[in-house]
Amino acid sequence: MPKHVKITDIGKNPGQQLTHVNLADLLPLPPPYDKLDEQPKWAKIKPEHKEKLECTLDDTIAVGFPRPKTKEEEQELVDKFLSGLEKLLTRENNWTFLQPLLLTLEHCAKCQTCNDACPIYTASGKNDVYRPTYRSEVWRRIVGKYLKPGGKFFGKFTSGDIELNWTTVSRLMELSYRCTLCRRCAQTCPIGVDNGLITHELRKVFSQEMGIAPREIHEKGSVQQLTVGSSTGMTPLVVKDNIEFIDEDMYDRTGIKYETPWDKKGADILLIHNAGEILAWPENPGAFAIILEAAGMSWTMSSEKVGYDGINYGLWYDDFQLARVALKHAEIAKKLGVKKIVMGECGHAHKAIQVIADRVYQGEYNIPRESAMTLLEDIVFSGKIKFDPAKNDFPVTLHDPCNMVRLMGIVEPQRRILRYLCPQFREMTPHGVENYCCGGGSGFAIMSGHNFQDWRLSVSGRMKLKQVLEAFDDYPGPEQKKYLCAPCSNCKGQLRDLFGYYNVWEKSRIQYGGLVELIVNAMVDVKGEFIEWEFH
Repeated sequence: MPKHVKITDIGKNPGQQLTHVNLADLLPLPPPYDKLDEQPKWAKIKPEHKEKLECTLDDTIAVGFPRPKTKEEEQELVDKFLSGLEKLLTRENNWTFLQPLLLTLEHCAKCQTCNDACPIYTASGKNDVYRPTYRSEVWRRIVGKYLKPGGKFFGKFTSGDIELNWTTVSRLMELSYRCTLCRRCAQTCPIGVDNGLITHELRKVFSQEMGIAPREIHEKGSVQQLTVGSSTGMTPLVVKDNIEFIDEDMYDRTGIKYETPWDKKGADILLIHNAGEILAWPENPGAFAIILEAAGMSWTMSSEKVGYDGINYGLWYDDFQLARVALKHAEIAKKLGVKKIVMGECGHAHKAIQVIADRVYQGEYNIPRESAMTLLEDIVFSGKIKFDPAKNDFPVTLHDPCNMVRLMGIVEPQRRILRYLCPQFREMTPHGVENYCCGGGSGFAIMSGHNFQDWRLSVSGRMKLKQVLEAFDDYPGPEQKKYLCAPCSNCKGQLRDLFGYYNVWEKSRIQYGGLVELIVNAMVDVKGEFIEWEFH
């Protein structure tokens, strides 16, 4: 299949693959990961899924939407899509993002400067459909031809021709889930065009107008969070039982006794974790508790539904779902009378509650919010806890979560901590706001249906794997243990899958984990070694 695909090709040849990713074209990895015959092979889409589901973009399925049975059903979906695009361009329907959206739609110079900034486009071997401008240009042409006065006659001359049919819409649906929304393209653009925003707005059309979204981030994500209490499926009772077990385990491992405070009114801090930490990486909430207790902080967790889970998947695909979760967080904080909300190590939760929620938090609900990164920096350098950096004397590098670093500018607090507590700290290239996404952003880390996991680990996560390996190129083998600090639960989920996929622990002995684990590991009062050197 060709890598070079024209904009107008997106609506042609229904039922056939528009393009295909050839493993031989992918960005080369450093040794010993460079042998193509030893790299994981993609699972093929099952024949029954090809028959029933829309999958003609790139032989990969992310959304898994059932194929319409009739031409009438197809046309109904096309009409809904066009209606959604029209609504996005009106203030009453999209007052939150209309201005930056219009600027992006109207001012792209088509210089393609953003291409090489995109880790997915680069890692894929420069496949045209993954260019940041490809889906944006499809949208511009649809708007120019079908929504502007005289567009069907003049549109092909002013914005370029395109055919709007179900093939176009279904491929755009899948294509909107081939971008991690890292917005590296927006940072690179000389005039500030945000092609990541285009992707986000397309997802909104599919969800809010057409009821189409990946099951993992909608039904099993935000819907489950609002009804059960957490996107993990944990009820308040289960969470409290798990935290009680973590408290006991932390005492056994560190010799430090504490008890997590629940629903404490008037506390200075309401700490909200990504609930995935409680299940997958319990040492992370445990380390947070040890640090806050050792520093003498007044803090609490909430046992109400949603109150213990900072995840907000609506950030990626649906403004209504985002607002519902964000308002629930504010209501709980107001009820407890806390002075501020502190988000744990989760990048998208940071952006959702500290940035986007400003559009829905008004008056009494506009409660102060702070990143865990700045709070931890204050604690580490306050002198309240004694540290021995020699306990962290092994190679350490830092992954920058996109939402926390590039999109919010929280760059230095975590670095100051690592420079102080980790004698062998080294940066990735590039790093800070120039970082590359882990490849699991915008919901990808929890999306593994059909063969999508092969795509996100072979393509969207490829640049990050290359970066990590190169950061430790002075210790390439398994003889030296090494630590990748990733202060984001979503990123850790992607890194766990990435390391397992390429057998990184056995080949290179690289452990991944959060920032708080390194802080606790360096505490003088902690017995032995807190970090567990095994793959999990």
